[in-house]
Amino acid sequence: MKVLTVVGNRPQFVKSAPLSVAFREAGIEEVVVHTGQHWDRGLSQVFFDELGLGKPQHRLDLHTADVAVMQAPLEDVLAAERPDWVVVLGDTNSTLAGTRAAAARGVRVGHVEAGLRSGDLEMPEERNRIEVDSLSALLFAPEAGSRATLEREGVGGEVEVVGDVMADASMRFAPLARERHPREDAGRYVVATIHREANVAQPRLGRIVGGLNRLSNPVVFPAHPRTRGAIAAQRLALAPHVRLVEPLGYLEFAALASQARAIVTDSGGLQKEAYWYGVPCVTARPSTEWTATVELGANLLVDDDPDALVAAVSAAVPLPADRPTLYGDGHASERIATALLARRGRARG
Repeated sequence: MKVLTVVGNRPQFVKSAPLSVAFREAGIEEVVVHTGQHWDRGLSQVFFDELGLGKPQHRLDLHTADVAVMQAPLEDVLAAERPDWVVVLGDTNSTLAGTRAAAARGVRVGHVEAGLRSGDLEMPEERNRIEVDSLSALLFAPEAGSRATLEREGVGGEVEVVGDVMADASMRFAPLARERHPREDAGRYVVATIHREANVAQPRLGRIVGGLNRLSNPVVFPAHPRTRGAIAAQRLALAPHVRLVEPLGYLEFAALASQARAIVTDSGGLQKEAYWYGVPCVTARPSTEWTATVELGANLLVDDDPDALVAAVSAAVPLPADRPTLYGDGHASERIATALLARRGRARG
């Protein structure tokens, strides 16, 4: 069996690491295609280097997030490789482009992280999720609530609850990260990551930066290139305790985040990682697809309200060691490989 995996940005590189191991151990031939949606070294190649991933067999180097631009070259790769399945991860434009290309070529799609919904249709990621799920033949839901969402929507594909491949990666790499990058200031600083399209525009970015400027703890702010450019273009001043740094490699960032006092983010993946690390999370969005973290009090939604951001960080305390397990047991990747093998030889959807 041959599987073609489409990746394009940081979270997908991380998720693909345990998935590639599981495919290899199951005897599945994997072809990895890197669209080039993220091409900055700090957001791309460093992850392949650090996590020991095999080099992508196809590097499209498109340097764009335009779905239409990505789709045609992906169709060409599919025509050349003729895989049994296309596996897409998450909710990025690379995910959608890979799905549309597979649909155009009549190749079955397996969607990792299926069924997640924030309820905010203004988010491009939300619209991507809905379309990708509607076109997928096999939908890998991270938890039962995601399956229920897909059933309510009446998707045509088969749904399997497998857990979250990000949990696989976190359990595999976080201890190694802390061993390689111990921090003497553990528990005394805040990590901030802001990158979503809505949050790098005014007035939202200015309000979020204003909240970070008022925090009493040092803030380490690894900045996505788009965020760094927006801060400069909008001439936003950062307080002396807010340190803007270049994007970090996965292991260095995992060590940084897992030893923080609190995390302020608009990343979906980091909300989960914060929970697994036991670090309280403050999310600069009005909604989230990872609702269980909010329900358990581990994650507080503050939107772009600087007062709420400051209050949430000030009140943050470490998560209890006996907190409930969320989003899997570290074996989602193996379940995905098993599910694909179980459908060997079935007609394409």
